[in-house]
Amino acid sequence: MNIEKGAVKSTPVEARLDRGRHWRAKLGFVVLAMEQTVEDDVWTMTPPGVGVHFSRIPMSNHATVETLGAMAPDITASAGLLLPDDRLDAICYTCNSGTMVIGEEGVNAALARARPEARPTTVMTGVVRGLHALGARRIVVATPYLDEVNDYVLAFLAGHGFEVLDIQGLNLRTNTEIDLVEPEFMREYARGLDRTDADAVFICCGALRTLDIVGALEADVGKPAVVSNQAMMWDCLRLAGIEDVVPGYGRLMELDCAAHRSVVARESRAPRAA
Repeated sequence: MNIEKGAVKSTPVEARLDRGRHWRAKLGFVVLAMEQTVEDDVWTMTPPGVGVHFSRIPMSNHATVETLGAMAPDITASAGLLLPDDRLDAICYTCNSGTMVIGEEGVNAALARARPEARPTTVMTGVVRGLHALGARRIVVATPYLDEVNDYVLAFLAGHGFEVLDIQGLNLRTNTEIDLVEPEFMREYARGLDRTDADAVFICCGALRTLDIVGALEADVGKPAVVSNQAMMWDCLRLAGIEDVVPGYGRLMELDCAAHRSVVARESRAPRAA
């Protein structure tokens, strides 16, 4: 069927526009190519009126220091794919281990190059802010990582002023394995690391399904429990000025913007880890 160009002539009309679905804030997240947990967790904790938008970054399925560091050149390009003609309020790199291997400041700079209007952050930045907001200084840490990566975790947390009383990893090499770790197993594993002199329990890695058990773990240990995606979303929401309490996911999700501003202000008075 041949249709002549210009055959359609729409009747002029003025469309009514509203504020759209994401009128309160827009958050951007750079996730790993093989990621299977972060997006679900972010959606679970997203209040009405807040938009969450995702871009993926290439990475090997093998989570080694070498493969984690290799992501660095692609962060800016991946971040640039997020709503390129619209405004983001905050943008976050969601890989815990990648942040620590590449360096927090380097990751934030790469995000800012792509989206200078957005407040840049990383999942580990959110963890540090969350632990500080909860008043935690002495912590125990559970991870799924190889010990070569756990060395970076220990150095990063120590560099941000925490006393790590114990850190233990599962020495899993692939992201696929990490995705399959049972949430209840991680609850038991982290509970077994707790000590009476620890202020908080931290489970590191957004690919773990620990959001499912963070409330139960807090009840088990009688103190704050911080898990990666919980801390990341708290940080991003508060950066965007969203005050909503998200019940059922630990004490951290009940802390407001004032608590977040306090720890961000504290960062300007203290040296940051590289």
